[in-house]
Amino acid sequence: MKRIGFIGMGNMAQAIASGWIGRKLLTGDQVYAYAPHYDKLEKNAERIGFTPCRDRDEMIAACDIILMACKPYQIEGVLEGTRDLLKGKALLSVAAGWNYGKYAGFLDPSTRFQYIMPNTPAMVGEGVLLFEETNSLTEEESREVRELFAALGRVETIPDRLMGIATAISGCGPAFVDMVIEALGDAGVKYGLPRNQAYALSAQMILGSARLQLETGEHPGILKDKVCSPAGTTIRGVDALEHNAVRAAFIDAVDAVMDME
Repeated sequence: MKRIGFIGMGNMAQAIASGWIGRKLLTGDQVYAYAPHYDKLEKNAERIGFTPCRDRDEMIAACDIILMACKPYQIEGVLEGTRDLLKGKALLSVAAGWNYGKYAGFLDPSTRFQYIMPNTPAMVGEGVLLFEETNSLTEEESREVRELFAALGRVETIPDRLMGIATAISGCGPAFVDMVIEALGDAGVKYGLPRNQAYALSAQMILGSARLQLETGEHPGILKDKVCSPAGTTIRGVDALEHNAVRAAFIDAVDAVMDME
């Protein structure tokens, strides 16, 4: 496997690096990283197992694939200083909004590129990894990169025009679901469950329900109906959620994200 160098080592980059190294897909001497604050980078390297680098340009020269993981507002400045160093290399980017078309205006034509939007559950192998359909990787590079990211969760190829909505659902969705886990946990505590147990029950329930839908392929409404017995307890809860417009609230949340596009 080729050497991969991260530019930036924030939460998402840490999730990706942790997944690859923790699952022994790559070793510490195959994963390099540069970040401006070397002390913090070194601590993360000790915890995760990658190789920290003090010099960005030396790291780029030593690696075959570069993964851009810094903040979106920093990328233009990084590209201005590294355009020549990236010639002939493969560049992956997990920075929101920096798609193939945007990078094309900054990269040398010899730099091959793929825009990927992961989400934080990738850290535990349950992520969603969105690959923008338009890319310039070689067939071998594309296969290798997809195999790496597939180990972190579900890889989906998305048409360029739909990357925004796909990112809103899979990228922002974990925060929405975390709020559901927290709320159900609070309800459990209200009726006597210890908080840690209440959160564990809520989280496992969501994990199991999601897996059931993915593996059966059944419509979520059908799965919901199977839990709702006539005049039973669950349908009363569903009725309460409908009265509080829970569906509309989630759609409104996605609308709010898309309004930023």
